[in-house]
Amino acid sequence: MEDDERYRDILRRYWGYDNFRGIQLDIIRSIGRGCDTIGLMPTGGGKSITFQVPALAMEGLCLVVTPLIALMKDQVARLRQLGIRAAAIYSGLAAEEVARQLDNCVFGGYKFLYVAPERLGSEAFRRRLGHMHVSFVTIDEAHCLSQWGFDFRPSYLNLCQLNELLPGVPLLALTATATERVLTDIREVLKRPGMRLFRMSFERTNLSYVVRPTTDKAAQLVHILRSVPGAAIVYTRSRRGAADTAAMLTRAGIPALYYHAGLPPVERDVRQDDWQQGHTRVMVATNAFGMGIDKADVRLVVHMDLPDSIEAYFQEAGRAGRDGRRAYAVLLYSEADRAKMLRRVADTFPPKEFVQRVYSSLAYFFQLAVGDGFGVTYEFDLERFCVNFKYFPTRVLSALHILTRTGLILYRDEEEGASRVMFIVQRDELYNLHRLTPRMDRVILSLLRRYTGLFSDYAFIDETLIGRDCGLTPHDVYETLRLLTLERIVHYVPRKNVPRITFLQRRVEESRVVIPPEVYETRREQYVTRLNAMLGYAGGTDCCRSRYLLAYFGETAAADCDHCDVCLSRRPKGGRIEAAAAAIEELARRRGTLAPDETTPDGFAPDEAGAALQMLVRSGRLVRNADGGFTPAS
Repeated sequence: MEDDERYRDILRRYWGYDNFRGIQLDIIRSIGRGCDTIGLMPTGGGKSITFQVPALAMEGLCLVVTPLIALMKDQVARLRQLGIRAAAIYSGLAAEEVARQLDNCVFGGYKFLYVAPERLGSEAFRRRLGHMHVSFVTIDEAHCLSQWGFDFRPSYLNLCQLNELLPGVPLLALTATATERVLTDIREVLKRPGMRLFRMSFERTNLSYVVRPTTDKAAQLVHILRSVPGAAIVYTRSRRGAADTAAMLTRAGIPALYYHAGLPPVERDVRQDDWQQGHTRVMVATNAFGMGIDKADVRLVVHMDLPDSIEAYFQEAGRAGRDGRRAYAVLLYSEADRAKMLRRVADTFPPKEFVQRVYSSLAYFFQLAVGDGFGVTYEFDLERFCVNFKYFPTRVLSALHILTRTGLILYRDEEEGASRVMFIVQRDELYNLHRLTPRMDRVILSLLRRYTGLFSDYAFIDETLIGRDCGLTPHDVYETLRLLTLERIVHYVPRKNVPRITFLQRRVEESRVVIPPEVYETRREQYVTRLNAMLGYAGGTDCCRSRYLLAYFGETAAADCDHCDVCLSRRPKGGRIEAAAAAIEELARRRGTLAPDETTPDGFAPDEAGAALQMLVRSGRLVRNADGGFTPAS
């Protein structure tokens, strides 16, 4: 119990909470005792607490392996705000910065080090890792270890090397979505068969799941957003769909932004922050948005298109209602979606001959002769490649992922290149410039102090570091450098995502490209199984939505939720609206007044609450206030 009090003290000191939630303490105790552990917690369950608290209670460094650069940066920034020493190593950092951070880890300068799984392939990293005092290793998004996982990453298979690199160091594997088959794979791939499993129920009693059949998704989306107040996320499958939907909502008077991986990183950061701060109500996004988002008061998540799997849907829908209050996850569904879903199989698994042809085309594109290319990395322009060889981008991307699983190449589409700056004016001219603002002066001074060779060549820079020097946010630095570029004082190239392809083996002839069954046929079968499960959820009308989802994850004893669209459809409508009216009226009497986002009582759908409100206002039992709220009639 002494350890428990120490853990609670750390929780109170850094996070301000008096006690742990769910299975958090069970996981913390297990890894704190040096036991290999798996933590299975739904989205919003507080996974980060389960490794950050014990790491602070133990001697040494916690190594965190995660595939998401955005998540690394976000968690490191939060830890530093709490006064906890943390670092992240990811592609795009200058070599000297990587070396400096690794040296600091060796000498005990950090408590947390975040890395991508690919980092284990670096000899320099492996060499330094052996000199670090590592308390334990956290593997985030551990479902990526499994061939049966919905987001399998080949680089995760190398994590078993930690057994040799860090002998005796315990592992903590965390995931929000894992079936029994995936959990078995995690133990087998890591070669840790005795890993203790702590499983939190996936049931979300405050989240109402709704599938809404419709032939006009845009109109239905506007109706739903007007019926359910509060912050919302709208997911679409395509970047263009995200931009078009956001524009449509803005025209309808609903403030919306769009977000996808193709936007410049600084722009993504600005939009994400704008939404998180509540300046914009709705974020329309592809699945690139959401990982690591710390916004508890999301009242609504809407899917305009069907995700590829129950795992992906559950993870995205679970971003609603993390504060425990009533929230809604709505899937808009039309009969055309079924045909689109089935077409994805051919797009995701194009013929093997096509995959072989793409490999050969890559060799021509990069001018690689047979026998050349081992270990060479190239920046990859997908658009130019497709134009040159007359390919469709969707199928090319699928072929690249298949080739990555064969081990012939490594395709990375999340590689973030660092920003670059070069002065256009000569050094002497800087002192004669009278049109500079104080902010411009501070940024220029920081550049000159931190970087060399700026007048003869581009230098890689970090806007965050410059911001610290100048008392500015990274976005302020971005805007200042952009203005300096317009003034033709510097040339600033903001960081951007640059896809890269690495040839892991020497180039072979097209006919010798082998695509084994476990890479193609087996995974195709898995993909079809997941699509059918998603279609079963969307098209089903006789099983409680929550119960269907829980059964998929092995919770077969779950009861009906009583507030999804299927459960509500079993009740007489008239009685439901009267009951909703009574609940709203009682709530208004207790509180004195109800804000617009407090008018849907627990257990009732927005449509029922809306009808009940209209009835209460028409009958004079509630009075609508100027601010949109409601007060009981005197």
